[in-house]
Amino acid sequence: MATVMQKIKDIEDEMAKTQKNKATAHHLGLLKAKLAKLRRELLTPTSKGGGGAGEGFDVTKSGDARVGLVGFPSVGKSTLLNKLTGTFSEVASYEFTTLTCIPGVITYRGAKIQLLDLPGIIEGAKDGKGRGRQVISTARTCNCILIVLDAIKPITHKRLIEKELEGFGIRLNKEPPNLTFRKKEKGGINFTSTVANTHLDLETVKAICSEYKIHNADVTLRFDATADDLIDVIEGSRIYTPCIYVVNKIDQITLEELEILDKLPHYCPVRYLFRINLLLFVCILLICMMCYSAHLEWNLDGLLEMIWEYLNLTRIYTKPKGMNPDYEDPVILSSKKKTVEDFCFRIHKDMLKQFKYALVWGSSAKHKPQRVGKEHELEDEDVVQIIKKV
Repeated sequence: MATVMQKIKDIEDEMAKTQKNKATAHHLGLLKAKLAKLRRELLTPTSKGGGGAGEGFDVTKSGDARVGLVGFPSVGKSTLLNKLTGTFSEVASYEFTTLTCIPGVITYRGAKIQLLDLPGIIEGAKDGKGRGRQVISTARTCNCILIVLDAIKPITHKRLIEKELEGFGIRLNKEPPNLTFRKKEKGGINFTSTVANTHLDLETVKAICSEYKIHNADVTLRFDATADDLIDVIEGSRIYTPCIYVVNKIDQITLEELEILDKLPHYCPVRYLFRINLLLFVCILLICMMCYSAHLEWNLDGLLEMIWEYLNLTRIYTKPKGMNPDYEDPVILSSKKKTVEDFCFRIHKDMLKQFKYALVWGSSAKHKPQRVGKEHELEDEDVVQIIKKV
């Protein structure tokens, strides 16, 4: 373990000393590939029991989506869990109050959202320090991550947490790279691109592939990809997760700083302790910021709305034959799997065996009702009636 960590440090030091230009792109690409392999080796659980989930981290996934609270110790994650879900998670003024994973459930718009209060992470978590491995491993299972930041501490904490998550293969608010990587038996490395490239060339691609002992492959770029993008595709274990930055204690910063936060993407400034500056709160209202106080329950719905937007869930209402639609208990589908087939499988895995066709009312239907097959893609708040084989 120590040897691997020393190798990682040596490579990071060499990368920091290397100037970034076209002449060094090949060398940097090779170093990045070596670094990715070492981190995978460091973080992969061993059969000797050292890399398990750990006591209190093996929380069964439940509900329609999972949201994780990630941040440094004592930034207010437990208070946020308590207020949003009613679940008790110990709160105190000292650090590392939460030592295990505490789950709670939010019921919102008919969906059950599991909210996890994860212990505070420390710098170096991606390298196995503290319980960082267990915390970030659990974060990888989440459909959305809330990074909770303390406004009275440097916002550089945001970059530190991002670095820890990135080192564990979590890509925040990003889409998978639009490139194709296909191994083959012979023919060498074939590199093609449909756009102009400023980061990758054939020699850099060959160097990265050789580090993975890949000597025959087709690589096709459809955007200006970097060496990191290619390494992510080759590794194949990256998680692309939406993220909201929840900035707590905003009444302790200036109005100018608050206005800057308002312009940043994916941010939600909040305040949920007992003390609040009334004058500042009036100013917040005037500039229509997305702020709330959990203690006074100011704009909790606004935060939940933002979580709902980032989860991008689809609600489908069922309609039994001869009855009205059930608007109280929707079937929840993800935005990437929302066909009639996905709907049937969500209800019961054997329903497709009896499926004949479906009647659909809603925005996905050309007329009401529309008779569709199992490949039809549904939209939010559609009404579906399944017709079974006789």
